[in-house]
Amino acid sequence: MTVPTVDIHAHLLLPEIEEAVAGHPGLAGAQGLDARRNGPAALAVNGPMVGARVPRLTDVAVRLAAMDEAGVDVQLVSPSPGHYHYWAGPRLADTVCRSANEGTAAHCAKAPDRLHGLGLVPLQHPDLAPALLDHALEQGLRGVEISSHAPGPGGTREVELSDPRLAPFWARAEEKGALIFLHPFGCTLDERLDRWYLSNTVGQPTENAVALSHLIFSGVLDRHPGLKLVAAHGGGYLPTHIGRSDHAWRVRPDARSCSREPSSYLRRLYFDSLVHDPLVLRALIGTVGPDRVLLGSDFPFDMGTDDPLGALRAAGLPDHDFHAVRGGNAAALLDLA
Repeated sequence: MTVPTVDIHAHLLLPEIEEAVAGHPGLAGAQGLDARRNGPAALAVNGPMVGARVPRLTDVAVRLAAMDEAGVDVQLVSPSPGHYHYWAGPRLADTVCRSANEGTAAHCAKAPDRLHGLGLVPLQHPDLAPALLDHALEQGLRGVEISSHAPGPGGTREVELSDPRLAPFWARAEEKGALIFLHPFGCTLDERLDRWYLSNTVGQPTENAVALSHLIFSGVLDRHPGLKLVAAHGGGYLPTHIGRSDHAWRVRPDARSCSREPSSYLRRLYFDSLVHDPLVLRALIGTVGPDRVLLGSDFPFDMGTDDPLGALRAAGLPDHDFHAVRGGNAAALLDLA
């Protein structure tokens, strides 16, 4: 128990970002798309749910008290994915990301021994991403959080994580040893998931699987073997269904853009433990290795867990693996003393 318990999936609300985007053309369209994707029943729940959690999302003292109650020593704090605003043009996107980087750094600076942070880059403007990654690191942050894709600037084709325009960003992240936290926001299945909160329960793991597949099959991970990437929500559906990807790689010439079987790349990535099922967590660890899974809670949202250690214990792991996931892996990744 000398290793701290580290939760690498925890969020922060930054009102200054919403103030910066208020009234801009494009915000209403983005909000309308989000409403269509989620459906009216989900929207009726989301507002009160987030409102009740604002103190934990903004007040460091309240955050630390909740961490103590959960037995968490250290959090890696990232902006709420609602702050991505990938619809924004270059100038506004630069403002959003700089505000996110500076606001997250200021929040974490109030408890520097317990809070570490991630910033944002504008995925929709790949040419701006390397410099804004540098800006995040200059604030003392450990890296940045990104979604699974972004709409293309000016209505052009969506920016997938395999997009060649992102090559300088991946190169800079690898060079700097920056952590990239893959956390989807929204699902491109749109209105098909607008009931029963399928937009999140099905949409998030789908987006994780698609985004990771783009990174693997396109050869991004071949070209950047030192990239430090953590996938939220256990990587979604991909780790437990990676056999299908391996089969495609073996039998389909159009699926051979990566140099090795897709499953081999999973052991070079990191995944959080937030899968809500002890059997799935054991399967994830069996697929990617106990050294590649990190404790995650999605603090403090309702689709997370208030007891990440309890969820980890339920998997019945050997002691060594339990403590690796509890904090050892994250402590090594973040170079915590």
